[in-house]
Amino acid sequence: MAVENHFSTVGKVLYAQVLVTLLVASGFLLLGGWKSAVSPLIGSGVAFLPNLYFAYKTYLARYRQAQDIVNAFYAGETVKLILTVALFTIVLQIPSVDFLTLLVGYVAVLSVFWFALLFGRV
Repeated sequence: MAVENHFSTVGKVLYAQVLVTLLVASGFLLLGGWKSAVSPLIGSGVAFLPNLYFAYKTYLARYRQAQDIVNAFYAGETVKLILTVALFTIVLQIPSVDFLTLLVGYVAVLSVFWFALLFGRV
Protein backbone atom coordinates (compact mmCIF):
# COMPACT_ATOMS: atom_id res chain seq x y z
CA MET A 1 0.00 0.00 0.00
CA ALA A 2 1.46 3.32 -1.07
CA VAL A 3 1.39 6.27 1.25
CA GLU A 4 0.36 9.57 -0.30
CA ASN A 5 2.80 12.40 0.11
CA HIS A 6 0.96 15.70 0.30
CA PHE A 7 4.17 17.66 0.74
CA SER A 8 5.89 18.21 -2.63
CA THR A 9 9.61 18.32 -3.23
CA VAL A 10 9.39 22.08 -3.71
CA GLY A 11 7.61 22.37 -0.38
CA LYS A 12 10.32 20.28 1.27
CA VAL A 13 13.06 22.51 -0.16
CA LEU A 14 11.27 25.65 1.03
CA TYR A 15 10.74 24.09 4.45
CA ALA A 16 14.44 23.15 4.60
CA GLN A 17 15.36 26.71 3.66
CA VAL A 18 13.30 28.04 6.56
CA LEU A 19 15.01 25.57 8.88
CA VAL A 20 18.47 26.61 7.65
CA THR A 21 17.48 30.26 8.12
CA LEU A 22 16.50 29.58 11.71
CA LEU A 23 19.61 27.50 12.33
CA VAL A 24 22.03 30.12 10.98
CA ALA A 25 20.29 33.00 12.73
CA SER A 26 20.19 31.02 15.99
CA GLY A 27 23.90 30.27 15.73
CA PHE A 28 24.75 33.94 15.29
CA LEU A 29 22.31 34.84 18.06
CA LEU A 30 24.04 32.47 20.47
CA LEU A 31 27.54 33.56 19.47
CA GLY A 32 27.12 37.30 19.30
CA GLY A 33 23.68 38.39 20.39
CA TRP A 34 20.75 39.88 18.56
CA LYS A 35 22.72 42.45 16.56
CA SER A 36 24.92 39.83 14.95
CA ALA A 37 21.91 37.63 14.08
CA VAL A 38 20.07 40.30 12.10
CA SER A 39 22.38 40.35 9.06
CA PRO A 40 22.33 36.58 8.38
CA LEU A 41 18.57 36.60 8.94
CA ILE A 42 18.18 39.35 6.33
CA GLY A 43 20.55 37.53 3.95
CA SER A 44 18.49 34.37 4.33
CA GLY A 45 15.37 36.36 3.53
CA VAL A 46 17.00 37.78 0.40
CA ALA A 47 17.51 34.20 -0.81
CA PHE A 48 14.22 32.76 0.45
CA LEU A 49 11.69 35.35 -0.78
CA PRO A 50 12.60 35.09 -4.49
CA ASN A 51 12.58 31.30 -4.21
CA LEU A 52 9.15 31.45 -2.63
CA TYR A 53 7.91 33.63 -5.49
CA PHE A 54 9.34 31.22 -8.07
CA ALA A 55 7.73 28.24 -6.35
CA TYR A 56 4.38 30.02 -6.29
CA LYS A 57 4.67 31.03 -9.95
CA THR A 58 5.41 27.46 -11.03
CA TYR A 59 2.70 26.09 -8.73
CA LEU A 60 0.12 28.20 -10.54
CA ALA A 61 1.20 26.71 -13.88
CA ARG A 62 1.12 23.05 -12.83
CA TYR A 63 -1.96 21.98 -14.83
CA ARG A 64 -1.30 24.00 -17.98
CA GLN A 65 0.08 22.96 -21.35
CA ALA A 66 3.80 22.23 -21.61
CA GLN A 67 4.64 25.49 -23.38
CA ASP A 68 2.76 27.48 -20.73
CA ILE A 69 4.72 25.71 -18.00
CA VAL A 70 8.01 26.52 -19.72
CA ASN A 71 6.93 30.16 -20.10
CA ALA A 72 5.99 30.27 -16.41
CA PHE A 73 9.44 28.93 -15.51
CA TYR A 74 11.17 31.58 -17.63
CA ALA A 75 8.98 34.38 -16.31
CA GLY A 76 9.36 33.15 -12.73
CA GLU A 77 13.13 32.88 -13.00
CA THR A 78 13.40 36.33 -14.57
CA VAL A 79 11.34 37.94 -11.81
CA LYS A 80 13.27 35.92 -9.22
CA LEU A 81 16.59 37.35 -10.45
CA ILE A 82 15.20 40.89 -10.59
CA LEU A 83 13.73 40.48 -7.11
CA THR A 84 17.06 39.22 -5.77
CA VAL A 85 18.93 42.21 -7.19
CA ALA A 86 16.27 44.59 -5.85
CA LEU A 87 16.39 43.03 -2.38
CA PHE A 88 20.19 43.19 -2.26
CA THR A 89 20.05 46.82 -3.39
CA ILE A 90 17.58 47.67 -0.63
CA VAL A 91 19.34 45.68 2.08
CA LEU A 92 22.77 47.09 1.33
CA GLN A 93 21.42 50.59 1.96
CA ILE A 94 20.97 49.72 5.65
CA PRO A 95 24.08 51.02 7.46
CA SER A 96 24.06 48.46 10.28
CA VAL A 97 24.10 45.41 7.98
CA ASP A 98 27.30 43.38 8.05
CA PHE A 99 27.91 42.26 4.47
CA LEU A 100 29.92 39.16 5.34
CA THR A 101 27.33 37.66 7.70
CA LEU A 102 24.59 38.68 5.25
CA LEU A 103 26.33 36.55 2.64
CA VAL A 104 26.64 33.68 5.12
CA GLY A 105 22.85 33.63 5.50
CA TYR A 106 22.31 34.01 1.76
CA VAL A 107 24.69 31.18 0.81
CA ALA A 108 23.38 28.93 3.58
CA VAL A 109 19.84 29.15 2.21
CA LEU A 110 20.99 28.63 -1.37
CA SER A 111 23.04 25.62 -0.31
CA VAL A 112 19.79 23.79 0.42
CA PHE A 113 19.38 23.40 -3.36
CA TRP A 114 22.88 22.00 -3.69
CA PHE A 115 22.38 19.47 -0.92
CA ALA A 116 18.98 18.49 -2.34
CA LEU A 117 20.68 17.71 -5.65
CA LEU A 118 23.58 15.98 -3.94
CA PHE A 119 21.43 13.65 -1.86
CA GLY A 120 18.81 13.14 -4.57
CA ARG A 121 15.86 12.97 -2.25
CA VAL A 122 14.49 15.74 -0.13
